[in-house]
Formats: sequence, structure tokens, C-alpha cells
Amino acid sequence: MQDNADAAVMNFPRRDARDKLLGRTKYTIDVGGSEVIHAVLLRAEVASAQVLRLDVEAARSMPGVRAIATWEDAPGAHGIGIADHPIFARDVIRYHGEPIAAIAADTLEQAHAAARAITLELAPLPAILTMAQALEKDAPLVHPDWKDYDILFEGAARGGNVAWEATVARGDTDAAFDRPDVTIIDGVYRVGRQSHVPFEPRAVVAAFEDGRHHIQTSTQVPWTVRHVTARVLNIPESQVRVTVPAVGGGFGLKFDCSLEPYAAILAKKSGRVVSLVNSRREEQMTCLCRENAEIRIRSAVTADGEIVGREATVLMDCGAYGGEQVFLTTMTAHTLGGNYRLGSVRLSSRAIYTNTPPNGAFRACNGVYNTFALERHTDEICDAIGMDRMEFRRRNVVGDQDIGATGQVFEGDVLRPMIDRMQALCAKHPNSRKNGQRLDDGRIYGRAMTVGTWFIFVGPSAATVNLNVDGSATLVTSGVEIGSGSMMHALPQIVAAGLGIAPEQVIVKTADTDAAGRDLGVGGGRTTVSIGAASAAACDEVRDKLLAVASEMLQTAPDQLVLADGRVEIRGRPGSGTTIQKVVAEAETRTGPISGSGAFTAPGIEAMPGCAAGHFIDAIDIPVFAVHDCELAIDPDTGQVEILAYRVVQDVGRALNHRAIHGQIQGGVVQGMGYALHEEITINEQGCFDQTGFEAYRLPLAQDVVPIEFDLFEGAPSCGPLGTKGAGEVPILNVGATIGCAIANATGKQVSQLPLTPPRVLALLDGRDEPLALDHISAVWSDNTLRR
Repeated sequence: MQDNADAAVMNFPRRDARDKLLGRTKYTIDVGGSEVIHAVLLRAEVASAQVLRLDVEAARSMPGVRAIATWEDAPGAHGIGIADHPIFARDVIRYHGEPIAAIAADTLEQAHAAARAITLELAPLPAILTMAQALEKDAPLVHPDWKDYDILFEGAARGGNVAWEATVARGDTDAAFDRPDVTIIDGVYRVGRQSHVPFEPRAVVAAFEDGRHHIQTSTQVPWTVRHVTARVLNIPESQVRVTVPAVGGGFGLKFDCSLEPYAAILAKKSGRVVSLVNSRREEQMTCLCRENAEIRIRSAVTADGEIVGREATVLMDCGAYGGEQVFLTTMTAHTLGGNYRLGSVRLSSRAIYTNTPPNGAFRACNGVYNTFALERHTDEICDAIGMDRMEFRRRNVVGDQDIGATGQVFEGDVLRPMIDRMQALCAKHPNSRKNGQRLDDGRIYGRAMTVGTWFIFVGPSAATVNLNVDGSATLVTSGVEIGSGSMMHALPQIVAAGLGIAPEQVIVKTADTDAAGRDLGVGGGRTTVSIGAASAAACDEVRDKLLAVASEMLQTAPDQLVLADGRVEIRGRPGSGTTIQKVVAEAETRTGPISGSGAFTAPGIEAMPGCAAGHFIDAIDIPVFAVHDCELAIDPDTGQVEILAYRVVQDVGRALNHRAIHGQIQGGVVQGMGYALHEEITINEQGCFDQTGFEAYRLPLAQDVVPIEFDLFEGAPSCGPLGTKGAGEVPILNVGATIGCAIANATGKQVSQLPLTPPRVLALLDGRDEPLALDHISAVWSDNTLRR
């Protein structure tokens, strides 16, 4: 495939764009018909309670009711790393919104009426609503029986309200902090939750057919849905088929199994096709938000800017169940420990149980807030030692053969030349404005530049390519189109380049676990890399078979044949060969239809033995970097922040489609602006979100969108096909950091929290913003770990 790298680069438009713009695309939420009945969940309205009595008998006799399910129908538990999550509350309610029963009826109104008829008696229990409360000595345990849970991944420390703890220890940080020639900088930072708000909420339609469950669902991870549904129903995975219609956005919200088991149970019990869709309020109140987090970083830095030691503790609120935060504790080593060379380092990343709705993965998960904390901390270091901020970054960013936090060795010098590219980009728009300067309209000007490190998930993927009689190809994978365009842009381009056909001739089959091999899922920027690599391998097999037949037809050695423009031709002799269509027809008479299969998984990069504990990924296969620059203005009377200009230099490996990547950068930056400036979730004393809908939860609107100037940095090392890297996750990575640093520069005040809403910015300007103190995170690193 490497020979076809240039052929794979093209300005190929999205094939699904017109139907989506005209409203013709059918999503899971659109599946209906007379055979479909409707389901709802009875959800808890308290954060913590013991279940004394649950009686569904009156509800069973309500008009139209076809089936009711409770914990008795699914006693199993699931999770990542630990199986701590039942799908129904049984004896204990652990968060406001936890499902207690599921009801299916002929109409949605009848299902809601039956839910209201269920008798539920509760005894209140103390609720742990903050991580500080969870870590108090003798705090009530969200999971008193945590020791009894099945361990699905060994190696982490666990205990009490600490669901999972991953640590890094490399070098002697005690000695580094004791050096007489260092300045010690200690900072604390806090961020809130962010709601995904895809335009299609979580939705599923389930049937029980021929002794098997068929689940149509809006998901990013069909194989995870298959696995979890089978686990909680205690059935073989082969009894579950998952298909995925078009998905109306995900951003990580749909990177888990959520509504699917409820619909599957109800479909079997009722003998009908069951539709279960979250209302927009349910989606807001129980969705797997980006987690709130609290961070402490201490660094020992010499006068010339060498970071000889760093210690950090990250607390991640996983809510009532470990969920994806258990896995995301791994990220801290590579995001908080990834931008800069560190002489020695100790990191602790802890997922904390609270009686709040569970959190989950969200675009550049863990990295967005760790980049904010790290870049704010970096500016504080520069101020403390009196060094120019970009000079400090240029000296210290990781480069070729530098050692990462876990001891892995980086390849290629990427971030330094990206900083140079950003400065060249900024030089095209020279201005004499200074941080803190008043503009002509009285607003305060601020500017900042930051760096960020993210990484591309790889893991197992499979693909099959079938050549069709008309010379087209069908690509069969478990990939899902969630809006990023990888299934619409990158994969057709890779297959087309590999087979010498037009991308319009590549049919991409929607995900079906009965038809395609296992896949880790769509997220983490992995689609183009992992599924792309599997697809390229499948094309290699197809090409070998195709050229073997063509060789006999043209009496020419296979290595002298090339595929281009739908033809097989003799190298250097245009027009000398035949069409792929004719070769396919000949192959069918000789050996049968031509197809090929490919697979890919993480190649495996080594970390330093003994450095990391409790990590799912000790070293990263594909690091990806970003440099952002932001200019903004602050209204001193309202605290309103306006973004004046935003620039991005992004590491993409090889850009297969500039149009697609530009769209991802534009969308990711705007989404990051919401996280930085608008989107705030607060939890009240009942453990319930105060922001129940869009009236109170402020999303970026059309007038908040600004044009993004970008430069794609190509050529950095990558094991992806044709040298690609995923481009969809990383655009959001630096946004909170860059805006936070720019506001700090404009105001001259310490910025330690996101989001920077107008009231919070006003408090900064007026001196009413109290310094952040996270006393439950000790300055003594070892006090923040279960490992002693």
C-alpha cells in the first residue's frame, strides 16, 4: 500500500452529506412501524438509598403494557477493569437517575403511566457528592462490597471510594526536589463536567429472532454492546447480533453499552420489537459526561528551565460506577506526562466513586483538562524562573529519542518544528497588541500559545474487501460513521488507492457483528489508523489474487502490472491491459469470486519496566501533537470573552483529505470553546444536575463560531496506513488550555478553573475570585496513593 500513498490523497466529498442535509438519513431513533412498541426506564429520584420494596404488579395490569424488567432479569454486572456496574439497582440506589425497572407498552404514554404505577419504598442513605467527601477519613462507601467485585484487569490499586488507581514512578523525584538549585512550583487546578449533546440521543431497537437477540443501536462500539449485553444477560455472545444504522453523533458518549440490554430483555419477554430512546432530559441528566477532575502538579525546575522532577495527582470523578474512568486513568501518564522532558516523575491518577451520575469518555478524554492544568502550570513555571514562555517550551518539549513519563522512547522531532510553524502562521497577521492592553472599545486583550500531546488508540480491527462483478469493491468492517467522516472519506480513499478504482466505487457496509470481525470501536482517532490498516491489508490480498489472474490473461509477470483507473495495465504502457471488471469475470470462472481479509492490532511500544502500575496502555503507539494560538478580548463590565482569532498547527502524519480534517479542526475547536467558556454542570444537594436542559446548559451557538486558521504538519512517524494519524480527537485538546492561558495573560490573574464563565471572569477582574485550595490532595505525593 505504501506505493499508493499519493493516490490515496484526494479532495473527496462526503457521500452522506446531501442526505443528511436534506433530512433523508435514517437513524436508530427513526426506526418505527406498527410492529414496534415503546419502552421507558423508571429512574431513581434520589442519589443514595436502600431499596426496601419494589412492586411492579399493579403496573403489569396497566393498559398496553407488554413487559416489565427488573434486576431479576439481569443479575450480572459489567465494567472496565472491574465488574461493578449492574444495569438495574437492586438493593441500593447509587445515583440520581439510576434505572430501577424497564417497561414496554404499546405506546410511550402507556409505558410512562405504568412506570408511575410501580411501588418503590426507599430508606435514605448518606450521599457522597464530591471527591473531597469521598476521600475523607471514615467516609461512607459508595460500594461497601468493593472487595467482592470481579477483577477484569489486574495490576491496579483499589480501596474504599478509590475505584482505580494508576501510577507512574520513574527516577528519584525526592532527590530532584531536594536539590539546592531548583525552584519548586506547586499548582492546583479544577475542571467541571461537559455534556456531549450529540443531535441523536442514545437509542436502541431490539428484537428476539430465531433464538437470538438482534440489536439495532446508535453506538460507536457494536462489539462492546454485544459483549456487555451477553454478560449481563448471562448468555453466549453468539446469541447477540448488533447492527448500526447511521449514528447521529457520539463524541465518546456512545463508546459504551447503555440502553441496549434493557431493550433486549423487553423484546424477549414481550415477543415484540422494542424501541427505547432517551428523552433529551434523560440524556442531559444521566449521560456519561466528561468527568470533573481535580489536579495538583509540583515541579522542580532549574534556573535554565530544566524540569528535573515532577509530581502530580489527578482525581477523576467516575460517579457511581467505575466505567470508562477506570480505563482513562491510564491517559494521565501520556497527557499530563507527555508534553515535556522530565528528569524524574511520579504521577497518580485516581478514579473516585461518588453518588453522582457515572461519567464517561469524551473527545480527547482526560487530555483536555490535563493539558489545561499542564499548560497553566507551565506558564507559572516560566513566571517563577523569569523565562520566556515559548522559549521554555521550545527547550523542553519532547523530541526524537526523548524519554516519556513511562520510559518509552519518542521517535521524531515534531513539537519544536510545529512551534516554528505556528510562529510563522502568526507572523502572517502581525499586530502590536500586548497582553492586558485596552482595545479601542475598552475591552482587554489577551493572547497565548500552548502545546499538547495526545495519542491514537489502536487495538484490534478486521476488514474484508469483496470485488464485485462491475469492478467495484465492498468494504466490510465493524466501523461506524459517527460524523467524523472516516468511513465516508478515509476508508474509501484507502481502498480505492489500493485497488486502482475511484472512491465512489467503494461500498462501505454498515456495521454488523454477524458480518464483520471484531473491532475495538470508533473513537480515540483510531478508525483511519486501525480499520484503515486492516482494510489496506485486505486490499493487498485482493490485489495479489487479481494480478495473478491478470498475469495469465496478459502474459505478463504480476510485478509488471499496475492497477489504475479501473484497469490492470502493463507498467509503463498505458492502455495495454484490460479492465478490472474483465479480470473479475475471468477469476470467477477459474477460482471463484475475489475477496481478501486483513487484520491489525497495536504493534506494541515498550515502556521502561517497573515504571507504570495499573495502566491498560503503558506506552503509546502513535503520539500526536498540537500547537494552538488564541487571541481574545474580555469585556470588563460583563466578563464576556470574545475569541478574536484562533490558529491550529496539527500533527496529522499524512493528510488523506484536507477538507475532512479542516471540518474536524473547526468542530473540535468550537466544542472546546464551549468547554472553556460556557458549559457548566453543577450538582445540587439531591445529587441531581442543576442544568436539566438547554435553557440552563449553555452550548456554543452559531454566533460563537469563529473561523479557524490551520496548518497541517505532515511527516511525523506513524505506524498507521500510509503514515496516517487520526485527526478527529486532537483538535479539542488544547482549546481550554489556550483560552485559559490567554485569559490569565489578559487579566494578570491566576486562572486555575474551567469553565471561565462571565461571572467567573468578572470575579477575576474584580479580585473576588478566591484562590483555589484542594486540601484533600496532599503536597506529599505518597499521601495521595494507595501504594506505599
